[in-house]
Amino acid sequence: MFSGAQISLYPMADDFVGVILGALGALDPYRDRLRIETDDISTLLVGPPEVLFPAMRDLFVAAAKSGKPKSGKHCVLSAAVSRGCPGEPDDPICRSDEIGGPAIPLDERKRAALGAVRSTPSTDQPVAAQFSLYVMGTGDHMDEIYGCIDFLKQSGVFDRSKNFCTRLRGDAGAVFATLNEAFCRFGPGAGHVTLDITISANSPTAV
Repeated sequence: MFSGAQISLYPMADDFVGVILGALGALDPYRDRLRIETDDISTLLVGPPEVLFPAMRDLFVAAAKSGKPKSGKHCVLSAAVSRGCPGEPDDPICRSDEIGGPAIPLDERKRAALGAVRSTPSTDQPVAAQFSLYVMGTGDHMDEIYGCIDFLKQSGVFDRSKNFCTRLRGDAGAVFATLNEAFCRFGPGAGHVTLDITISANSPTAV
């Protein structure tokens, strides 16, 4: 199976180049488990979800915490995350125990997702996020989406439903863990699932 993310990082600061370059060091622990390609629009991260989401988390937290203590820069991360796309070839670097297996009952998956989120360490970086889950090519896709929404409402980071998306708020560790669980636990194990994600930290207009 192929899994990966196209990501773009936007620091709202005059020294945005320095913020981005300084944050890139957060990817170093993951580089041997990811394929990384960058152009002038976005960066492609290819690898298993259990590496993708921590790498995105650490990159974003590093950028958000740049600058003086407790006065980090306003940063936004935009990401399109996909697994099982029929147009992408399998890639050995994406091998994962998190996806690709037979689907277990939905209630069991929700319980496992909640347990994973609750055991996630804090990063001490509050964030807000909104995302949409797309389960492709299955007749029961709405059951999967409603199951994910039920999980989100119990996750501890659910903020509210919005048009076309769900809003999350909380520590970056729990928010990224919740996104990872939504990506891996809902939809067919070997099917095509995508997330459209926007994450913000240190916004001057936080509500």
